[in-house]
Amino acid sequence: MAVRPIFSPLIDSIGVSEQPIDFHWHSGFAKSQKQKSIFSMHEAARALGFANLLEISSKSENKIGVKLSAFNLMITTKKYHKQFSVESAFQSSKVFESGGPYTDLLHKDSLSAKKDIRLKESGNLVRFRFFNRDFPTTPRTYFYDWVYINALLQNQELECELSGFDGFTDIEFNPQKSINCQAHAIALYQSLKSCNLLKEAMTSPESFLEYTSEHYAKQSRNIGVQQSMV
Repeated sequence: MAVRPIFSPLIDSIGVSEQPIDFHWHSGFAKSQKQKSIFSMHEAARALGFANLLEISSKSENKIGVKLSAFNLMITTKKYHKQFSVESAFQSSKVFESGGPYTDLLHKDSLSAKKDIRLKESGNLVRFRFFNRDFPTTPRTYFYDWVYINALLQNQELECELSGFDGFTDIEFNPQKSINCQAHAIALYQSLKSCNLLKEAMTSPESFLEYTSEHYAKQSRNIGVQQSMV
């Protein structure tokens, strides 16, 4: 058995509901095994009233879910029209006690950026720096959510596909080991949109934090400080 959360956007206020789901885990690293676990999780969720879930990962059987994976979702810079993934942007922005940010990771593929050995050998994470702007490590998911939602805004053909889903999952996200989650970021995006506050919230990082601070204060799962903030 395993436990994974379902992230659902709140409609009347800004925030995300996290519902832990117990389900049968199919061990193994093959994509087919991951998809069996996704099916098992979604089946267990339906018994609790979740009618339409979208798996957000490269293992999703829905092509929209695959495209929305942080490994695949791309950001395009306005000035030079350079492209990089959300994952590469996140990893390349980490500043540690003894090094970083390792900006060369911005131009590497997502997997190489995530597995770069320097991210594990540079001490504790102290902040993020993204295009010369510093971001704090608290609230824990603030920076990741900001980057992901900005990327989603640039890919409106994907954003339009999100309506109709009542929750989002990520089979690769283990809340006991990781902090940031693409499914959470999408649910937060949907909540901001439902409250008609998306445009105002995304005018700046400061505005985003102002609108989401109450949600972050209420986050129910344990997201204490971790060195890597995966």
